Amino acid sequence: MKKLTILIDQDGVLANYQESLLCAWRSEHPEKFWIPLSEVTLHDVEKEYPREYRNMLESITLREGFFRGLSPILGAKEALETLLAMGHDIRICSSPKRNYRFCVEEKFAWVDEHLGGAWTERIILTRDKTLVHGDILIDDKPEVTGICTPTWKHILYDQPYNRHLTKQPRLTWANWKETLPWE
Repeated sequence: MKKLTILIDQDGVLANYQESLLCAWRSEHPEKFWIPLSEVTLHDVEKEYPREYRNMLESITLREGFFRGLSPILGAKEALETLLAMGHDIRICSSPKRNYRFCVEEKFAWVDEHLGGAWTERIILTRDKTLVHGDILIDDKPEVTGICTPTWKHILYDQPYNRHLTKQPRLTWANWKETLPWE
């Protein structure tokens, strides 16, 4: 079996970004409009809400503790450990918020807490994932674009907001063994 360099997004693939945002929103603003996760149609969920709510939603994601407090996605850690044990080069490739005051540090802290300290050596943070070399990128974002033609094949991590796309391979931590292109 060919050894692959597999880039894995953090938010929405390893950590429950949208679920945590919705929980915080509903807790802090129970009287305001909200969209159930199963009905979200955009990767950038904030854009689905009325304009007057967008700054309030963003303030949740920019506050101290948000990224560190994301819950892990079931099965992710076990899949990463298995892929690594198989000899693949696994990298966590994540895009920090533009306003990164807490985001960057907390992404590292989250990985340390949920995956273990050795995984912090495998983090790549970039606003442009097309600059990162790899064979596969597992990402929940429907279109990952940048200044380069990527060397990796994009495999979509299944989320409600990307289910309208049917041409890309789809992966979950329950089906990854059957979904990854091993040859």
